[in-house]
Amino acid sequence: MTALNERTEGIFGQSSFSGLRLLTAPGRVMIPRPATERLVERALAHLGSEPARVVDVGSGSGALAVAIALRAPNAEVWATDLFQAAVNLTRANVKRHGLGDRVHVVQGDLLEAVPGKLDLVVANLPYLPERLRLESAYADLRSEPTSAVFAPADGLGPYRRLLAASEERLTESGVLLIQYRRRILEATRSDLARLLADLEELAVAA
Repeated sequence: MTALNERTEGIFGQSSFSGLRLLTAPGRVMIPRPATERLVERALAHLGSEPARVVDVGSGSGALAVAIALRAPNAEVWATDLFQAAVNLTRANVKRHGLGDRVHVVQGDLLEAVPGKLDLVVANLPYLPERLRLESAYADLRSEPTSAVFAPADGLGPYRRLLAASEERLTESGVLLIQYRRRILEATRSDLARLLADLEELAVAA
């Protein structure tokens, strides 16, 4: 992608994530944050050197997909996002790091655009209740796209839907890894109900 095309699509910044330099689209796609690097480390601990099918759901900049693919060379990775700006940015970062043969970037809702059974699903979806958007504690997030940060009601709707989709798509030993606030939470397919209960408990306590 040329510099002109990147700027035309709103891709004109750069950010560091997990030791990588990534293109960013400030104000259009959420800029990856250091706390999410722990999600990469946990994913790599699960993957090891074995072949695996991995999905980064709500890929945004593609930070998770790129970082995992670079450090887990036997993984086949999908990156999926609902929004075109995020899909464009993910594709730019995949191309930038020479991963076009192993990272498949698709537009769609959650896991709908990804084929087959999955060994690992990773996600950092919006989870903050919309009512918190104007509170001073979250002022540093006001420059980010609202849809990348906040969700209706208690904020857990996107994760509830992902847990339901993962129950159908994970292999028997497959794992779902998510970020909630600064916590990394995980569950196997048989333990997704427990993860949902944990999320709801954390949301009430927040």
